[in-house]
Amino acid sequence: MERLRLCSRVLLLALTNFLISEVHSSATFTIVNKCEFTVWPGILSNAGIAPLPTTGFALQKGETKTMAAPSSWGGRFWGRTHCSEDSAGKFSCVTGDCGSGKLECSGGGASPPATLAEFKIDGDGGKDFYDVSLVDGYNLPMLVVPQGGSGDNCTTTGCVVDMNGACPSELRVTGVGGERVACKSACEAFGKEQFCCSGAYGTPDSCKPSSYSQAFKSACPLAYSYAYDDKSSTFTCTGADYLITFCPNPSASQKSSSDGQGPESGSNDTSPFDNSSMVYEGALEVSAAPSTCIDVVRGQAVAVAVAITAAMWRLRQPF
Repeated sequence: MERLRLCSRVLLLALTNFLISEVHSSATFTIVNKCEFTVWPGILSNAGIAPLPTTGFALQKGETKTMAAPSSWGGRFWGRTHCSEDSAGKFSCVTGDCGSGKLECSGGGASPPATLAEFKIDGDGGKDFYDVSLVDGYNLPMLVVPQGGSGDNCTTTGCVVDMNGACPSELRVTGVGGERVACKSACEAFGKEQFCCSGAYGTPDSCKPSSYSQAFKSACPLAYSYAYDDKSSTFTCTGADYLITFCPNPSASQKSSSDGQGPESGSNDTSPFDNSSMVYEGALEVSAAPSTCIDVVRGQAVAVAVAITAAMWRLRQPF
């Protein structure tokens, strides 16, 4: 009988640990490059949060990289383009450079303009909070697709149109060859308080959308367009993993430039500010699978928990 009690305690401890791990689960991020050129993703963890296993790497056309984030992780992902290493070994990028001088960003953030995917895992109420932001400008189409999560506001978000091609001249960033590689925010371009939501414009009531941020919002209605664009741009999930795709819509992606590292400006696509009602061709190919590896593991864990519960029930029955 003592042996049965010991077994029961062991099984109860295992079940408790399982349930705790499910409540405070981590998230898995899968990053996919569907651009016609190499992208160098950068990753920055929030202050006081441990960094992910990598903070920067190269992702060739068609490549995928998956990494797990610990519980309560927060930070941002972005894509760097037109990257190279000089004769002294210093690594740098024309857009999204993080200033580390190396492939790894090592705590450096994206130099604007850059399209950002921002996350806070296991935040208030146990929810994940995420968004795609154009507040710091735009350099690449990006899509975030939650997988396996739940919640009323657990949905796809992103910006997949080519905003470089239609970027106003006063916001335009060009590469060495004159190609359009990024589009600045009005804050970065002009530095005025009303565009930056700072100073006298530092509250939601005083800082309103500008004609520039409205153009971004018109093109990508679910992405952050200015600092106080919260209501239509922040999303929440519980228990999800996330698929982050660069250039998710093949028809919206630009062909590689002459150096094979970035988008061309000479696109003949229809208006790059034409939002396609958030229908992204090819973006859901990975997420359309029944489950990711971690989903399978979680499913097996649930089965184990059920078996443990049943075993404990049997142990408590009289002989």
